Amino acid sequence: MSSSRMVAANGIELFLREQGEGPLVVLCHGWPELSYSWRHQIGAIADAGFHVVAPDMRGFGRSSAPAEAAAYSIFDTVGDIVALVAALGETQAVIVGHDWGAPVAWHAALFRPDIFTGVAGLSVPPPFRGRGRPLDMLREAGITNFYWQYFQTQGVAEAEFERDVALTVRSVLAGRRRADPAAAMFVQDGKGLLDNFSIDQPLPGWLGEDELAVFVEAYKATGFRGGLNWYRNIDRNWELTAPWQDAQIRQPSLFIAGSRDPVITGLIGAKRVNELERVLPNLKRKLIIDGAGHWIQQERPDEVNAALISFIRDAVAAR
Repeated sequence: MSSSRMVAANGIELFLREQGEGPLVVLCHGWPELSYSWRHQIGAIADAGFHVVAPDMRGFGRSSAPAEAAAYSIFDTVGDIVALVAALGETQAVIVGHDWGAPVAWHAALFRPDIFTGVAGLSVPPPFRGRGRPLDMLREAGITNFYWQYFQTQGVAEAEFERDVALTVRSVLAGRRRADPAAAMFVQDGKGLLDNFSIDQPLPGWLGEDELAVFVEAYKATGFRGGLNWYRNIDRNWELTAPWQDAQIRQPSLFIAGSRDPVITGLIGAKRVNELERVLPNLKRKLIIDGAGHWIQQERPDEVNAALISFIRDAVAAR
C-alpha cells in the first residue's frame, strides 16, 4: 500500500504519495489535478521493483502554494523535483509527467541529465522553443480568447472556477465538450471556460463519484490560484529557457497520448508529435492510444502502466 508524508524541498513543503523500494521514479501531475491522478500507476510501478513518489506539485493540494505568481516558473517547478530527489537521498531518477507535469519532466531532463536518466511525457510533447513569447505569438496570429490568455489576469478564472468547485472539477475532468475539442479551448466574449462544457451525462467509466470527490475536496480547500499561476509564467518560461534554444533531450524518452486529446490533435500539437525526434533523438516509443482523451493515465491505466514499466526498466538498465 502507498503511504504519504510531507517533505521539505526547495524552500517549500511537498506532499508525497509513496510506495516501493528500488530505483527512484517521480510522477508529476498536471492541472487541475493532484498526486491522486497517479493512483493507478503508483502501486503497479512499485510492484515492478521501483521506489515511486508522486508529489502534489507546487500550488496544488497539500503542498505549499506561494502567493506570488512569479514563484511558479519552470525553474521553480523543476527545482522542486531536483530538490525532492536529493531530499529522498537519491542522485538519479526516472521522471514521468502528464499535462503541466510533462513540461516539468521534459525540462528536468533537459536541465539536469545527470539526475534524470530517463524521461516520459504524457499528453504534452517536449519543448519546441518558438521564435517568440507564446502569448505574443497568439496575439500576432489574431487570437485573443485562447484559454491561456483567459487565465492570465489574476482573479478572473479563480472567480469562475471557485463559484462552484464541484461543477468546475466535474466539467474539466469529465464534462462533454459542447463544440469540437479544439474550439472548447477558446473562451467566448462574456462567458467563461466552463460554458464550453456540459455535464448532462453520467461520469465516464474511468472516474467514479468517490474519485471525483477527492479532487473536489482538495480544490475546495485550496482554490485554483496555485495551478493557474503556472499559466501566468508561460511567456516568462520562454524567456528563461533562452539558453536551451534548439537543445535536445538525449536520455531515453517515451511519449504517450490519447488519439482524441485536443492537445495533440490541434494544428500545433499534431506538428510537434510528428517531429518528436527533433528534440528526442533517443525516443524509445511513441504510443498514441486509440480512442483515449487527455486524462490518459486515469482513462487507460493498463496500457499506460505497461508502457511505463517497460520503459523505466530499460532506462534504469541502460545507466
